[in-house]
Parts: sequence; C-alpha cells; structure tokens
Amino acid sequence: MTSPSTSPSAPRVTGLEIRSIDYVPLDERHGKLWHLGPLWFMSNAQIATLAVGLISITEGGNLIWSLLAIVAGTVIGTFFMAFHSAQGPQLGLPQMIQSRPQFGYVGALLVWLFAYVQYAGFNVFNTILAGDALHSTLHGGVKLWVVVVTAVAFVIALVGYDIIHKAERVLTYIFLVIFGVFTVGVLVTLHYPPGSFDLGRFAWTPFLAQFGVVAGYQISWAIYVSDYSRYLPPDVTVRKTFYWTYFGSALGGIWLMVLGTLLAAWAGKDFETIRSINAAGDKVFSGFGAIVLLFATLGLISVTALNMYGGSLTLISAIDSFRRVRPTLAVRLVTIGLTAALSLVGALAATSNFLENFNNFLLLVLYLFIPWTAVNLTDYYVVRRGHYAIAEIFHPHGIYGRWGWHGIIAYLVGFAVMVPFFSVGTLYVGPVAHALDGADISLFVGLPVSAVLYWLLTRSIDVAAETRLAEAEAQELERAAHEHREP
Repeated sequence: MTSPSTSPSAPRVTGLEIRSIDYVPLDERHGKLWHLGPLWFMSNAQIATLAVGLISITEGGNLIWSLLAIVAGTVIGTFFMAFHSAQGPQLGLPQMIQSRPQFGYVGALLVWLFAYVQYAGFNVFNTILAGDALHSTLHGGVKLWVVVVTAVAFVIALVGYDIIHKAERVLTYIFLVIFGVFTVGVLVTLHYPPGSFDLGRFAWTPFLAQFGVVAGYQISWAIYVSDYSRYLPPDVTVRKTFYWTYFGSALGGIWLMVLGTLLAAWAGKDFETIRSINAAGDKVFSGFGAIVLLFATLGLISVTALNMYGGSLTLISAIDSFRRVRPTLAVRLVTIGLTAALSLVGALAATSNFLENFNNFLLLVLYLFIPWTAVNLTDYYVVRRGHYAIAEIFHPHGIYGRWGWHGIIAYLVGFAVMVPFFSVGTLYVGPVAHALDGADISLFVGLPVSAVLYWLLTRSIDVAAETRLAEAEAQELERAAHEHREP
C-alpha cells in the first residue's frame, strides 16, 4: 500500500478547503462512495454536453446512427475516465499531480499545459452558453451574465470539494424532474425527417466523427476525476469506485447528447442551442422552455466551478515544478482567481467562430489526452499496480526524476502515429483519414501504441523497492499533511 492502513481517528476541519495538490491524510478522509454517481451524472447532464451530440446530424448522418455513435462513444470513452477515478481514494492526490511518476517532476508540465488549456476552453464555452441562456430568459445582455456566472462559479470553486459534491447532488434531483419532463416532451411532441430511423442509411464519416467527439468528451473528464474522489477513505474498492463514476458519467452524457441529436434532427438548419431548447420546451407548455434554460444555467455554473477548481490544481502543480508550494487557502484563492479571469477574458472576447469550432476543440482535446490516459492507466494498473511512494512525487530530485523519459517518449510516439488518422473538420485531415473519406480512427491507434510502448519501456522499474520506500516514508507523509506542507 502507498499509505498507512490505520483508520481515521481525528475529526476533519470544515469550511473553506485549504488543501490543493497535497496528500489528503487519513483522518480527513470522508464522504460516501455513492456521491460519485450524482456528481459525475450532473457534471455531464448540462447543456454544454448537449452540443456534443450534434456533429453527425450536421455532417449529414441520420438520426438512428447518430444515436448509436453516441452510445458507442460514451461506453468506450467513459471506460478510461472511470478507471482514473479509482486512483483518488488509493493515493489521496488530485489527478494531474499523479502524472509525475510517468512524466517526471518537470516533464509533467507537458500534459499540465494541455490540461489547463482544456479547463479554460471549456469554461469559455460554458459561460457564453450560460450567458446566452440567461439573456434569453431574463435579458440584460450576454456579457453581463457571463460575468455573473463566472463570479458565482468562482465562489463555489473557492469553497471547494464538499460544496461541489453537495451542489451536484441537489442539482441531480432537480434535473431528473425538469429534464425528465422536457425529454418526454421532445420524444412525444417533436417530429423528425423521413428516414431518421432507417438503419440502411449508414455513412462512416459522420458516424466516426460523432463517435470520436463523444469519446473525446468523455476521455477529457479523465483529468478531473480523482480530484473529486481523493477525500474518500482508501478502503473503498477500485471496482465500486469505477462503477459509481462510470454509470453516473455515462448516463448523464448519453441523456444530454441524445437530446442534442434529437433537437438537431428536429430543427434541421434552423437549430441553435438556446433557441431550440426554448422552442422545444414551450411545446410542453408555454414558458416551460424558460424554466429549462434557467435550470440549465445552474448546471453550467456548477461545471464551470469544476473547471476552475481543476484548473487551479493544475496551475499549482505547474508552479510547484519550479518553486515548492505550501498548500494554503491563499494559494487556492490566487490560482482560482487567475483561472476565472482567464476564462472570463476569453468568453468576453470570443466570437461566433469559437462556438462553431467547439467540436474541433473537443477533437483536439481527444488527440492530446489519448496518449496521456494510455500512459497513466498503464502505469497505475499494469506497471506499478497502485503502489507509489507518494512523498517522492513532491521531491524535485526524488526517485521519479525530473524528466520521465519513458512516459514522454510513449506519449510523443503515440501522438505522432495518430497524426495521419486525424480528421478535424476543415482544419486538418490526415492522409489516412482522407483515404477513409474523412473517417477518424486515431483513437484506436494512439491508445494501444502509447500503452504498449510505455509497458515495454518500464520493464526494468523496481516496483518492490518503490513500495518499500513508500512504507518507510508513510509516517512522515501523514505528519507533513497535518502540518499543511509537502513531505
């Protein structure tokens, strides 16, 4: 084991969260495993996810194959994301700091940069969407509401882990009522073009485009997941952690993406996210569309807070690579503030082109994190099998080194072999994708190449020696955590 097996004995401190990238000691572990279900359900069950389900329809695919692509992409993409979640209770660490054993103390900056760009990019989209929804219902101007949404999300992210969990649970219960009624209305009152459910109208290009965007969206959650499971006690099983995360995220994702596809098929060329949701809601009864949009805004605020929280952890990790950071509330305040300011500036400066290119952004995220998730999961489940000297993760010259060439090489090679298979709209179509009429199968290339190469490169790692070191450093790890410093 990587930490002492003693049971928590002291009460934890409530209020504003102080911890950031540091190890969570055993006596501060708390929460129930099932809380992961509503958290990941609601994280996905918001209308930014709805936009992920549009690409097949907009590229000429029919409805039934779009729905099947969504289900297939969700089933596969969520599989990898949920296995990352199981790392949190066992290690007591946020997700991205766990990249140091694979990429090195400094080398992990490679993936942290991409992660931070993802947090900022999603928040630009989320806040614009929320501002548009509020302007459509309450008026006042999109930019004003973008500022309000950002401010509220900032407060939630600052309070931290516990309030995020509680907010997502409450929103889940309300969602089931409001979006349950809305979904029934979409299924009953809307009419779809002829041939929408004809299985004979299959086309590879829109199917794989939809599959890739969905899988990328689900895999993109991998950089978040142990952030929200790291306070759980380590005696929760990997299997149960996986299940609660997997089914929560998959059900929320499928629900909203399917709604997006149904609305796009119904509205055709007239589809526009906020306007179409409002129109479809009003078909249930007058004014219901506004109710749906107002609640949807709460979901967007909550996921914006998740991005600020994760962005803060990633930024602190990056700073810590150059100068050791003492995890305090002040550090969290500054880094959450910087993350919020960055996304706010991006949202206020964004043009319609950003919204039009959201699917391209999702594909780029997929490309960047396919080799990372392959390396990270192979290291955790195959190479080291969950055994890490956690204190060494915080040592600039520790056993994991400053540059983890095994991980870096496996990442870069995995990414390079994917390039010919890329298909990113009008931005770039690789030669293999071009030969396949734009179909993108890069996911099936990058994952196995990075995973197998990393496994081959790490055959000489002495995991037993690392485990003995972890046991020797365990007491100091707990003591340092109680003193709110890195070990």
